[in-house]
Amino acid sequence: MHIRIIDTYHPNDVDKFVHLPFNLYKDNKQWVPPLISSAKKILNRDKHPFYTHSEADFFLAEDDGNIVGRLAVMENRNFNNYRKANAAFFGFFEVIEDFEVAQALFSAAFEWAKARGLDQIVGPRGMNPTEATGMLVEGFEYRPAMNIPYNFPYYDGYVKGVGFKKDTDHLSGYLSGDYELPERIMRIAERIKQRRGMWIKNFKDKDEIRQWVPRVFEVYSTAFSNSHTFFPPTEEEKTMIAETIIEITDPGLVKGVMKNEELIGFIISYYDLSAALQRCGGRLWPFGWYWLLTERRRTKWANINGTGLLPEYQGLGANVLLYTELAKTIKDYGFESADLVQVNEVNRASMADMEAVGVKWYKRHRAYFRDL
Repeated sequence: MHIRIIDTYHPNDVDKFVHLPFNLYKDNKQWVPPLISSAKKILNRDKHPFYTHSEADFFLAEDDGNIVGRLAVMENRNFNNYRKANAAFFGFFEVIEDFEVAQALFSAAFEWAKARGLDQIVGPRGMNPTEATGMLVEGFEYRPAMNIPYNFPYYDGYVKGVGFKKDTDHLSGYLSGDYELPERIMRIAERIKQRRGMWIKNFKDKDEIRQWVPRVFEVYSTAFSNSHTFFPPTEEEKTMIAETIIEITDPGLVKGVMKNEELIGFIISYYDLSAALQRCGGRLWPFGWYWLLTERRRTKWANINGTGLLPEYQGLGANVLLYTELAKTIKDYGFESADLVQVNEVNRASMADMEAVGVKWYKRHRAYFRDL
């Protein structure tokens, strides 16, 4: 077995790294492939905004000409500067069911990090601060929401086997479209609107959403600044994140929570297109676009992959307004269920609010750390 760093300017190397999970999960009915074009952008050092401030390398494990594992390791200098940390990230881990392969990949990553003077490695993490994180440890029987990691059950043991410990878990839950909000909660939401000058902003089109993007990021940065995993995105990263969301969402599924004329919170939802991604196998051509457009019309699932609320309003009822509006939107669009993704387990207040409007937790993703 041989471990090597790929040449990201060599198309054959990029293809090998990107296509490994397609081979590993080809018989798995739950795994949702990424768009191949999007997966390749991550390795594009000339275009992805991550490489303007940070560094990454991508490892492959090869055995008798077969690709048997992969791993990325990153030095995110923006994260380290903001958090006063000295850590490496790991991510994009995929491996056959062989602990020795995983061990060899992580040994190479540890050496990479130590050679750069880093004293800790954390992950799984992505390239930008809003990407879904963690490794699936509960909920393997369910299809993941769009852009949410899925992996084999043995991954958790392999990661712990090379010395990682749990950092934190993120939970995902579902909200049934036929759930009836308690009358008491509805009354509270209406009183909040009347007495505290709070209201829900709707967006008429995607251009209007773009105009509000800077204000949304201000709320996001303030709402999550106390999280030990948070770091602010660059302007180029903000643009990339925003355009990715705007491309797949519907203006009616994006809501702003307002205090008079100030944006104090937001909800970002979109149609779940996971079934279409499975059908098109990660390719937009020749029929991928057709399946994506078709699934948008017929899917009965929504993904809620962005909620934020300024901390000073969380105890003043705005949280009730946020989640009652979420439940109302799901019902108005006729969704049978919604998937609320990746709520940090330490955020008990938000979890309690979601549970109050009917959310049931059913998936768990784990983040890890290891001192070097």
